[in-house]
Amino acid sequence: MSDYLFNDFQEISAAQWKQKIQVDLKGDDYNDTLLWKTDEGITVKPFYTKEDQTNISTNAPEKGFTICQSIYIEEAKKANSFAIDSLKRGAKAIEFKAKIPFNYKELLKDIDVKNTLLYFNFKFLTPDFIIEISKFVNSKNCYFNIDLIGNLASTGNWFSNSSNGIKELKKIIESADNAICINTSIYQNAGANSTQQLAYTLAHANEYLNYFGNKIAHQIHFNFSVGSNYFFEIAKLRAFRILWAALLKEYDVTNNKAHLFVKPTSRNKTLYDYNVNILRTTSECMSAILGGADTISNISYDDIFHHSNEFGERISRNQLLILQQECELSDAQNFADGTYYIESITKQLAQNALIVFKTIEKGGGFLKQLKEGNIQRKIKDSSDKEQAKFDAGELVLVGSNKIQNNKDLMSNKLSLYPFIKIRNDKTLILPIIQKRLTEKLELKRLEDE
Repeated sequence: MSDYLFNDFQEISAAQWKQKIQVDLKGDDYNDTLLWKTDEGITVKPFYTKEDQTNISTNAPEKGFTICQSIYIEEAKKANSFAIDSLKRGAKAIEFKAKIPFNYKELLKDIDVKNTLLYFNFKFLTPDFIIEISKFVNSKNCYFNIDLIGNLASTGNWFSNSSNGIKELKKIIESADNAICINTSIYQNAGANSTQQLAYTLAHANEYLNYFGNKIAHQIHFNFSVGSNYFFEIAKLRAFRILWAALLKEYDVTNNKAHLFVKPTSRNKTLYDYNVNILRTTSECMSAILGGADTISNISYDDIFHHSNEFGERISRNQLLILQQECELSDAQNFADGTYYIESITKQLAQNALIVFKTIEKGGGFLKQLKEGNIQRKIKDSSDKEQAKFDAGELVLVGSNKIQNNKDLMSNKLSLYPFIKIRNDKTLILPIIQKRLTEKLELKRLEDE
């Protein structure tokens, strides 16, 4: 582009801008008045210049994101039909979720398993069954969501006892590709701040590297959730890629980019005025796209209170199709490069998370900190702060704590129970509780209907 239009404009430094602002403040202190510090210690300035550009490589994927359809397996035949229909309607990846083993040949019938990204999210650990699926698919496009530590963190228990679980996982990783998943969504949905999410994810993954060694680095992939803090969520994903590359370098592993499977958080989703959830997930999917997600699976506007249904799933899938094809974000994984504000946040998040990560490692590692309850306590502290802001109206969720529609009645529309279920199971450790911000308020509104 020609510089002709800009020849008459003198370049102004950041110091000159700051000096001018200080004059306009008429005695008020610049730092106290205009610098904003987040709860996690990130400093946000009123303006940014090229001096804030970091030029740090984020190891973004070479191609844009893949649209994924998540499907719960109740009957293999029905799940297969849903998957085929979703692929015809724009999805290029399928995430299958299951609580018990199923007929995988019937599930995958007529699906091009060589050219379709497949993710298997199981709530059980059966090595022989998983290995059978891997051999049947016979493709590096197949990912298994197996996370022993994540299951301990979210339920308070191992799949089986810890030694058996490790033997079973070892058997799987010797026979299947992409067999280890780090479920970082646990931390987002429980209320951890961005710095905590990054540090805990890195420490969580490091436990597997410590035990199995660098040979399993290529087996690890990550499940992230993104919230509604738009620019921070973009920066969070970018910062993690930087941190992962730095950690792998310590294990003498190079050219191994993080594979990120991303979906919107459930933390800010609401029961009342539920159509606003479409706006929330659209913003969150955009953060995932610009943050460099490999695969994105949207959640439907009624995900928290309805069983999966054709209408809701079609809307959520079409949100991604619109962003990808009509908004021209099909190849947007590097769009944030060079943006002063995002690069500044990315650098600060990475630096702060690294400090927390090192503290965890000095304290004996993530598992030790988890067993001692330190991780749970710190997440709860962050969650309580966020909840207090919501309760006070400082953090706004439209239709819930602001601009309520009193004619909006939900008691007869609930197919699923959208609140925390009180469990009396005996656990080895205190589980990390995943909870939506609006639960207390919604319970009260339901009682008053």
